[in-house]
Amino acid sequence: MKELRQVRDAVIHALRDGGLAAEAAFPSKWAAGRNTALASVCVGTAEDRALGFCGYLGETQGRDGQVREVYGKRLEGIVNLDIRAEGAAACEAGAETAATVLLEKLPEGIRPGELSWEALAWEKRTGLFLRRGKLRCEALFLAERGDQEPEFLDFILKGVLQGGQSA
Repeated sequence: MKELRQVRDAVIHALRDGGLAAEAAFPSKWAAGRNTALASVCVGTAEDRALGFCGYLGETQGRDGQVREVYGKRLEGIVNLDIRAEGAAACEAGAETAATVLLEKLPEGIRPGELSWEALAWEKRTGLFLRRGKLRCEALFLAERGDQEPEFLDFILKGVLQGGQSA
């Protein structure tokens, strides 16, 4: 599902911008040998919610003067994060950085809700400290369709830059 990938990628970029190394969950290489924490991110569950009548939000006029219909899609979901590091302090610092980013610095289209963390644990399999987190959130996607276009453009996460323009 493209929308889930957009949410995951937006969270990864926000974490990186916040100074925390981040990758998609289940990366081919783990955090072993790193001096800092690594966050792995995935969207665990998501549920589609209706916006307006069949998603119709109204009309907008583009820079070219053409009127376009705007449709929306809202997903409620949970973003899962695993913070791993060789040291407990680095793992805790990574979780603190992640919490700040997740609650204050996500793109406009992702509205954070409840953030919860499991206790810090030692993961024998990887030989690293692990702190798992879950963020309940809501993501808003927009699509536009002009009179000349027979089908929709892709739904794009609101506030994420696409080709130099923000959605």
